[in-house]
Amino acid sequence: MTFELSPEHETFREVVADFARAEIAPHSARWDEAHHFPVEAVAAMGKLGLFGLVVPEDYGGSGGDFTSLCVAIEEIGRVDQSLGLTLEAAVGLGIGPILAWGTDEQKTRWLPDLATGQALAGFGLTEAEAGSDAGATRTRARLDEDTWVIDGGKQFITNSGTPITSLVTVTSRTGQDGDGSPEISAIIVPAGTPGFTVEPAYRKLGWHASDTHPLSFDNCRVPADHLLGERGSGFRQFLATLDEGRIAIAALATGLAQGCLDEATEYAKTRIAFGRPIGVNQGLSFQLADLRVAVEASRLLTYKAAAMKDAGRPAAELKQAAAMAKLFASEAAVTATRTATQVFGGYGFMEEYPVARFYRDAKILEIGEGTSEIQRMVIARSLGLPVA
Repeated sequence: MTFELSPEHETFREVVADFARAEIAPHSARWDEAHHFPVEAVAAMGKLGLFGLVVPEDYGGSGGDFTSLCVAIEEIGRVDQSLGLTLEAAVGLGIGPILAWGTDEQKTRWLPDLATGQALAGFGLTEAEAGSDAGATRTRARLDEDTWVIDGGKQFITNSGTPITSLVTVTSRTGQDGDGSPEISAIIVPAGTPGFTVEPAYRKLGWHASDTHPLSFDNCRVPADHLLGERGSGFRQFLATLDEGRIAIAALATGLAQGCLDEATEYAKTRIAFGRPIGVNQGLSFQLADLRVAVEASRLLTYKAAAMKDAGRPAAELKQAAAMAKLFASEAAVTATRTATQVFGGYGFMEEYPVARFYRDAKILEIGEGTSEIQRMVIARSLGLPVA
């Protein structure tokens, strides 16, 4: 039993960390202030091979493991949460479903561009009245001979309106199951399809350099062969997609917490008050010590879950591990931003310092890919508790 990443993973971490410091960190504040989605940075990440980490070589990727993807997300997120989220969603929500359930034709058509970062894909799940209760989706799709006709809308969809977005996979009601519950299927909708409208981008608290839009579908027609997997399997598909996504969000949160620790520790060493560095004060240094513990705990939970994914552990075990990692890491990240901005004092309230941006970016980590309340429900159920 080992609780360390392999030497290969650590070497890869240094490669991504060097890239993030050189190619992303110097521009993050400018992108954030301008609410600019940096296509050029996505292209550079693609050249580094980050989008193709889990994609087989036959489809343009490197055939790596899920742990490597988490390492990359953590290190990008350590300097820029928006770009870390772009990578997480592009692979976990965009590539992942096609890789897992797509036909050979669908994989051949879509994956090569997605794996190289030349294109991005989104996953349309959440709706105005179907968030945590994603099974309550109201978007509908009916089969008209050899064409799916989609009507409805989606909310908070990442990577759905960029200049390089090639498709969005959309969950829709396609009928009714035998027990009366809605039959939910996933359908690939290419960008630019008539009837598919990307609505104006949201004005968000954080993740300013990440692309997020509501989507609408009005008599949107796509070929029948754009169905992803079997008809009626959409509910199972998005549950599996969310389990993997929760591990990836835990990696993103760990990166943010580590970034806060980096910034606050350096500031505590160099900021002079009353003739000495403020880090000499136990009231401050002990907070950073606690933050170091939280970062390490987040990392261990995250990479344990990632290792379980790579080892093919049973779905029930993975679901529990993913929920624990996501819950702890996301809440640790929010705490980290409070600690870091407190260490910086008045400067922590100023946008010229990364901790202010991290503070804004952190809160959504407790919401996206399943709220903290949902994670606690999953964990409680795994204990055999009859929680509803």
